[in-house]
Amino acid sequence: MSFTSLILKNLLRQRIRTTLTVIGIAIGITTVIALGLIVGGMKQTAGALTRAYGADFFVAQAGSSDLSFSVVNSEQVQAIDRYPGVEHSMGVLLRISRVSGNPFFVTIGVRPADLRMIDLRVVEGRLPADDAVSEILLGSDASGRLGAGVGDTVVIDDRDFTVVGIYKSDNLWEDGGAMAPLATVQEIAGRPDLVTMVYVWAEDGVDPKELATSIRDDMPLLTTVADTGDYGEVDQGMEIVDAVYLAISALAVGIGAIGVMNTMVMSVFERTREIGILRAVGWSDNRIVRLIVGESLILCLVAAVFGSILGVLAAQAVTLIPAVQSLLEPAYDIEVFIRGFVVAGIVALIGAIYPVVRAIRLQPMEALRHE
Repeated sequence: MSFTSLILKNLLRQRIRTTLTVIGIAIGITTVIALGLIVGGMKQTAGALTRAYGADFFVAQAGSSDLSFSVVNSEQVQAIDRYPGVEHSMGVLLRISRVSGNPFFVTIGVRPADLRMIDLRVVEGRLPADDAVSEILLGSDASGRLGAGVGDTVVIDDRDFTVVGIYKSDNLWEDGGAMAPLATVQEIAGRPDLVTMVYVWAEDGVDPKELATSIRDDMPLLTTVADTGDYGEVDQGMEIVDAVYLAISALAVGIGAIGVMNTMVMSVFERTREIGILRAVGWSDNRIVRLIVGESLILCLVAAVFGSILGVLAAQAVTLIPAVQSLLEPAYDIEVFIRGFVVAGIVALIGAIYPVVRAIRLQPMEALRHE
């Protein structure tokens, strides 16, 4: 019998116990994978928001707990627009409200004239007129969900808007929302002369990173966001999510390790005489260690496979919730699955420590006398 066959035979001796252990570890891996996919989706959305419309970066209020709470006043907007090295800037006000059952419908307030200067794919209809008050562009995803097309009326915050165009965006939340005249959104939100953030385009020959740093240094109440790594400066929620993800991963390791340790200790205890015989016929401590660690690793490997599958299904199930569909979609990054298998490996090694110590301390004569 080969070494691998012996490991598998040992695991199959107590099939119910082995199965329950695999299920327990798989649940922990499922949580790690599912949350990792969702967090990755959130970061992907944040990254798309950072460079939306082809801008180099955006400016928002420093230290905001959430980007939607950021406030940039008209004087700051003008200062940014006149700042040396800035070719063009665009103030945007985000308004989140309930529209047709979606509590997170995003209305983007922007001056109609600015829409002619940005990278926006209008797939149907036209842009709002410069003096428009109640004309909107609807994202293609929002258009499908609301069943509204060009010429139809959409009610946002108890106000009627006429859809004059449909745009397509790679950003999920943007594609699931609408663009309306800035002044109208400011009126609805009760934020006259205020915007949430200001997108900035650097002049040719100007380094966007240096420009962003210069604006941040000269305007201490504001901060610049040029990539996903900067996003935590205007939305602490992302940092909280990362901390929760780390805590859940650690919890999965702890619970999984206890389950594996319990299974392997019971296995070693039941096979005390067998281990004694193996040591009596010349098995070294190293080979005993490989046997027990091998069993532990196979347990966790099988659990990681099932956990990965269940994690993908769980993440997809979350996106079936209407309120979530318009905000994010899972990011199927290979690093998430690698992390799941790393967690499984750590669980296997930690869970095998005590059983290994117990096994190699057994003296052959003592083990052979065990009943």
